[in-house]
Formats: sequence, C-alpha cells, structure tokens
Amino acid sequence: MTRLTAADLIDLVLDAGSWTSWDVPPERGALSEEYAAAIAAATAKSGVDESVLSGEGLMRGRRVAVVVGEFGFLAGSIGRAAADRLVTAIQRATAEGLPLLAAPISGGTRMQEGTPAFVQMVRISQAVAAHKSSGLPYLVYLRNPTTGGVMASWGSLGHVTVAEPDALVGFLGPRVYEALYNKPFPEGVQTSENLYARGIIDAVVAPSEIADILDRALSILLAPRDGVPVVAAPAEEEIPDVETWDAVTRSRRPDRPGVRRLLRYAASDVVPLNGTGQGESDPGLLIALVKFGQAPCVFLGQDRRGQTADHPMGPEALREARRGMRLASELGLPLVTVIDTQGAALSPDAENGGLAGEIARCLADLVTLDAPTLCLMLGEGNGGGALALLPADRVVAAQHAWLSPLPPEGASAIVHRDLEHAPEMARQQQVRALDLHARGIVDRVVAEKPDAADEPEAFCQRVGAVLEHELSALLASGPRTPAERAGRYV
Repeated sequence: MTRLTAADLIDLVLDAGSWTSWDVPPERGALSEEYAAAIAAATAKSGVDESVLSGEGLMRGRRVAVVVGEFGFLAGSIGRAAADRLVTAIQRATAEGLPLLAAPISGGTRMQEGTPAFVQMVRISQAVAAHKSSGLPYLVYLRNPTTGGVMASWGSLGHVTVAEPDALVGFLGPRVYEALYNKPFPEGVQTSENLYARGIIDAVVAPSEIADILDRALSILLAPRDGVPVVAAPAEEEIPDVETWDAVTRSRRPDRPGVRRLLRYAASDVVPLNGTGQGESDPGLLIALVKFGQAPCVFLGQDRRGQTADHPMGPEALREARRGMRLASELGLPLVTVIDTQGAALSPDAENGGLAGEIARCLADLVTLDAPTLCLMLGEGNGGGALALLPADRVVAAQHAWLSPLPPEGASAIVHRDLEHAPEMARQQQVRALDLHARGIVDRVVAEKPDAADEPEAFCQRVGAVLEHELSALLASGPRTPAERAGRYV
C-alpha cells in the first residue's frame, strides 16, 4: 500500500492553493545527543519538523481546520512538541468556530520521551472535548497505521470517524504484542474493515473519496439552525376509520416501505453512520445524518429489513440509538426517531445485554434531550423497544401504524390463554394511530391510499413533506421541556 504523506493528503482533500499552515518551529528543550540526532534525521527524511502538521484551508469552498499526522517523522509518534502543536491547533479551531478535520497516522506515544509524552493524551483529549462541547464538528480519518495513544485519544473521539482501506487500526501494536506474549496477534482484528463490521467506525473510505464524504457530512452538521424557512404544513386529509385489526395486518405486509425507502424517496441528503462507536452495531437500527429539504437532523430509524426472526432488535440497537441522541445534543441538531419494529429480542442474550436498562436509558435520554425531537410511527410498534423511541416534541404516525405493550397475540395469550382473541385485544388496547391521535399522543396522522405498500413512493414523499414541515417548525421553536414532553401522556 502506498502511504500518502501529510502534504499529499492535504493536497488531495483541500482546494488547490488554499492551505495555510498554523505551525511555528517546535520548542524541544534539552535533548539527549541520540534523540537530537534522531530528530534531525527524521526532519531530513520527512521534510517536516514534527509528526503533526496543523493549519486551515478550504474544502469544497468551506473553511476548515486540519490536523494531520506525518508517519515519515519518527513513525508519527507523539511527543511533547507534537502534543503542543495539536492542542494549540484544536484550541484555535474552537476559538475561530471552525470544523476540525483530523487525519492521524501514528505508532503512538514517542518512546524517546516516555511518560511525559504519554500523559499528553490527557491534554489532547481535553482540547477535543472542549471543541465538541462548543457544538463544532470533529471529523476523523484514520490512516495506516493508527495505534497506541493516538488511537486512544484524538483518533477515537470523532463525531464521524472513517478509515483508510486495509489500515492497521487498533490500540496495541502487533509488534509489541508479539514481543510481550511471544505469539503473533490474530490476523484480521486490527483492520479498518473489522472495526467497521464491529460498529466502531462509520465507514471505510479511500483517500480519493474522503473530501466528498466529509463535505457531505459537514453540509448537514453545519446546516443553518436559525433562519430556516418554516415549510408550510401539507394539507391535512380525512383519514378513514379503518378497523384496528385491518391496520395491524396492513402494517405487517412484507412489502410495506420502511426507513430505507423513506430516505430514498423523501430525503435530500443522507450520510449513513454505523454502530455505537464502542464495538456494537445492530442491523435493526439505521443511524444517519439526514436532510429533509433544508432541515438537517440526526436520524434513528428502526429498520424492518434488518430485523428477522433469527435476529430481532437487541440492546445493541438501543445503545446505537443513544449514540445518535448524544450526537444531536452535542451538535444542536434535531433528532428524528422512527418506530417500526416487531419487538425487541426476548432472549437470554438480550437479558445478558441489559435490554430493560437500555430501554429505560433511551426513554430518559430522549425525554430530557436538549435538542428538538420528532418521532415518526411508521409501522409496527411492539413493546418497550418501540416505546424507547417515542417521547418527542412532535409525534407523526402513518395511518396504519400502531403501538402496543405486546403484540396483540401476546396480549391475547395473557388474558385469554389463546391467540384467537388478538383482534379483540388490539381494539381494546387502543393501539391504532387514530386512537393515539384522539388521546393527544400522536399529533398528526399521514394518510395511506389505501395502503403504503401499494403506493410506496407517493407515501414516502407524503411522509417526507410532513417531516420537512415539522423539522423546520421545530428549528424555529426549539425543544420542549422534559415536563412538556412527558405531559402528553397524562
């Protein structure tokens, strides 16, 4: 694999001629003769004076701050001078209100400086945290290799994190592992592809494509929150009083459009994310940065395509949802949740994974979120796994969507000890979108003509128009209080 230098990557990602360095000559203090010679050799070899370059430039015409590693300088290792440069650049990006792009490449802490270099991870992490606390995007591109203290600090704190194909990415370098344990590190673990499969990073992206994905992410993350025109509400249509069990049956049609078709037909831009960032992902939840018209949001959608009898939605999906809630809070973006689930997993693995606790934490996080929230009930809404994404400032429902403590068949089994009373139980439990609208739990019902599965594109566009209106109105009004959100259930 050809390794790009820091200068190569800057030229590839930033607009031609737009790079301005922020760097000043490093202050090194007293060095041993051997270390001074190593620094001099690294400078001559790499053509740079430290393992990190910092500065600013334009990416697709947008001003951005950049910190980028240089592997040719002592394997990209981080000592005190490199840490000073990083912290100074991150703080400047924060002070100037710039999104920060980081492209680490490193073997980790500089061994010639030992513990005084090792503890710089604290300063770097604090600077990144302060940048994010200011509501500014921090986007990371992990390069080959990124290991040790770099991966365990500024390499793992991105709002969005992507990596180079076939990159060695992990904590403990394989050479160190082999020296310590006298056996090779297992193959295929410390790779960008494995990190993606495990839900630790959001994508694997070639260097030639990085500018495009970063630009698309920033177009959503930096989209205006103030002054977005409030889109007129689509005309309300009369909703036929469809019988409850008919609505339930229609919601279960395998050809009913789910979140993927909704985004395909209704969103103006979508940047998929992946997993919790902490080693878990669940195909039953789709997380993305999305725009409906001009309105940006973090999008959390229960994906009917990813939920199967063999793999129902598990606690990992709810932890992934909570990552989306944190993103919305940190970046001041509205949050859209979509309910469409046959129910969370009922299994020993789900119990061992803390399913009940994750439902509780989702409810608590969502009802107290300091960002505008919008819930769409799109299809089935079974149990606590559905309820976990419900509490919001506004709730919209498809005509045949519904919400219930258990599948109606489960309620029938409890009350009647059979499954035959499921239609009766559904009616008694008032599960329909129309019933919930009458009680004030749902704010608006979107018509199906007569069934979303029979008109998927038109239905999704109709829902998208409602979401665009609701989001633009929420951007103007701001979030409700937790008490106001909970009050609709009184």
